[in-house]
Amino acid sequence: MKKIIGSFFILLIGCSGPKSIPDQLDQLFSQEFKNEEPGGAVLVMKDGKILFKKGYGIADINTKEKITTATLFNTGSISKTFVSNTILSLVTEGKLNVNDSLFQYFPNFKNPALANKVKLHHLLTHTSGLPDNRRQLLDSVSLLTAKDQENWAPILQNDSLLFEPGSQFEYSNPAFNGLALIIEKVTGRKWQEVVKEKIFVPSNMATSKITDGPFPENGVTHGYLKSGNTFIEKDYGEEPTFAAAGNGGVWSSVEELANYEMALREGKILKKDLVAHSRSIMRYYPWSDSIPPFIGYSWFISQTTDSIKIVSHTGTQGGFYADFVSIPEKDFLYVVLCNRSFPRQEFRTKILKMFDMSPQPLYTPK
Repeated sequence: MKKIIGSFFILLIGCSGPKSIPDQLDQLFSQEFKNEEPGGAVLVMKDGKILFKKGYGIADINTKEKITTATLFNTGSISKTFVSNTILSLVTEGKLNVNDSLFQYFPNFKNPALANKVKLHHLLTHTSGLPDNRRQLLDSVSLLTAKDQENWAPILQNDSLLFEPGSQFEYSNPAFNGLALIIEKVTGRKWQEVVKEKIFVPSNMATSKITDGPFPENGVTHGYLKSGNTFIEKDYGEEPTFAAAGNGGVWSSVEELANYEMALREGKILKKDLVAHSRSIMRYYPWSDSIPPFIGYSWFISQTTDSIKIVSHTGTQGGFYADFVSIPEKDFLYVVLCNRSFPRQEFRTKILKMFDMSPQPLYTPK
C-alpha cells in the first residue's frame, strides 16, 4: 500500500506541468533583487488586465521601507513623453504648432538664423542638431542645482549645429528642458501644473509628482549605485542636472504608469489618431545618419522579429533605472521601475519571449 501511495505522489509531482507566466516572472525578478537591498517594482498587463505586479527590495536604505507597486520612483527620461504629449495637447488647442521655430519662443538666441532653422518637431524627435554645451558653460556645482531654465540657457548660446535639423539623430536632454519652458510661455503657468491637468488627472495618476527643483520630501524612493558591497545614494544633490525636470522630473509608480498607458490607448489624453501618429517613426528627408530613423514624438519605435510594433522608452537618472514597453497590437504592457542599476534590455527580451515575442535590436540612450 505504501508503494502505491508513493507512486501516486510522484505521479502528481510529475503532472504539475510548466510554471505559469506570473510564476516565471516572479522567479526572474526574485533572482535579480534581494530583499534587504534597493530593488524595483514590476507590472505586466495583457488583454486589458494586470497579469502580474510586485515590488522587490527596499525604497530607502535608512528606513528599510519596502517597495510596493504603488511606490514612487523617478522615471528618468520616460518623463519626456509627458512633456511631448502636453505639447501635442497644446497643438490640438491651437496654442502652438510643431512647425514653429525656436526663434518664435526664444528671440534671445545668439544666432537667430540657427534658431529659425530648428522647429519644435526637431526637439521632439532628437533631431535638432543643437550641441549640448551645458558642461562647457556650467560648473559642476551649478549643474547640481540647475533647473530647466538654467539647463536650457547654454543652448541659446550655440552659434553652430552638429548637423542640419532633421538629418540625424542625437539624443538631447536639454531639448526637453526647452520644450517645458515653451509650455510655460504658451500657457502662462508652471509647466508641471499643465502636465498634471492634461495628463495626470485624466490618467488617474493621483500620487505622481513632478520635480520643481528640490527632491520630493516624502513618499518616494531614493536612487542608489552599488560600490563594492555597499550602496551609495545617487539622486538629488549627488547627481548633476537632477533638478532639471523637463528631461526627467516625473515621479510615478508602475501602477500609475499603467494608467497612463491605458489613458493614451483610450484617447483620454489625446485623440487616438494623434496618439498613433506620435508613436510612429518620423521620417525626415534627406536623412544622413548611419542608422535609419526610429523615433516618434519622444517615443522609441521598434518591432518584434515578426514585425509587430513596439513603443518604448527607457529612463536613467542617478541610481534610477526604468523601462516602459507597450505593444498595443498585442494588448501588452511591461513597466519596471528600479532604484538601482538594472539590465533592462536583457530582461525586456526575456519577458517578451515568455509571450512568444522576440524584439529586434533597438538603440536606447544610456
